[in-house]
Amino acid sequence: MAQLLVSKGYQVFGMVRGQANPKIALVQEETPAIELVEGDLGDLSSLISVVEAVQPDEVYNLGAVSFVALSFRQPELTAEISGLGVLRLLEAIRLVGGSPNPIRFYQASSSEMFGKVRQTPQNEQTPFHPRSPYGAAKVFGHYTTMNYRESYGLYACSGICFNHESPRRGLEFVTRKITNGVARISLGLQNKLTLGNLDAARDWGFAGDFTEAMWLMLQQDEPDDYVIATGETHTIREFLDLSFAAVGIDDWEPYVETDPRFIRPAEVDILTGDASKARAGLGWKPRLSFPELVTAMVAADLEAESVRRS
Repeated sequence: MAQLLVSKGYQVFGMVRGQANPKIALVQEETPAIELVEGDLGDLSSLISVVEAVQPDEVYNLGAVSFVALSFRQPELTAEISGLGVLRLLEAIRLVGGSPNPIRFYQASSSEMFGKVRQTPQNEQTPFHPRSPYGAAKVFGHYTTMNYRESYGLYACSGICFNHESPRRGLEFVTRKITNGVARISLGLQNKLTLGNLDAARDWGFAGDFTEAMWLMLQQDEPDDYVIATGETHTIREFLDLSFAAVGIDDWEPYVETDPRFIRPAEVDILTGDASKARAGLGWKPRLSFPELVTAMVAADLEAESVRRS
């Protein structure tokens, strides 16, 4: 997101929590133009101070406890940051206002809000049925964004983003766990890949494409909510097929085992997004295909592991 905004000529500020945040060096290396400011989604006063100091034209709230599995172990923290954090940031924007133009706000909503899906594919009108503390917190943030838009006239949008991946995805997420594991197996650095439900199906797209949609939402005359998705669904097994094929391994089953520890207490079986509204209203469409995305992630992990080994 920061790189996209810098490329468009924005002065970009990134909010960080804590003085020894391990991500700071990585962010500064990837986007040297970004200016870091201290703030915390758990502390309203710090958010007010940040908004007053920066006087932003646009605010993109991508901050959250974003790992679904962790939300089951730390549900209160997830609700505090991923749910109430949205309320605090909107309240800070409401209190500070914006001069001469109102601040435009983007909230990162999630396909996990649909959970036990009521219809397929899912669009902006599909009822929510979250199956995790993360999904429930995101529902709160989504409706809070809608409420501040309708109650206070804030320019506030939510992007209901389906799974968006890239080589920068954290190793705790299944997609990057697979591509990194496949790279290490191909280099002889790892023997097995241990996963959970191989039949879970998701709508996976490229994070770079999704950030463009986020930006486009805040360039419209009126604020609104949009599903951002590719419209294609693929299983973990398909992800494994492509990942191992990228390193010349056709039969991956000897390298993969399942472990019940990685099965969620309440599973989301399938998610498929209908982004018709975004395509028509924003002129947006995904550019990178699913096979291209998987192949690019494996290639990036192969390069990283090779460099690390040397």
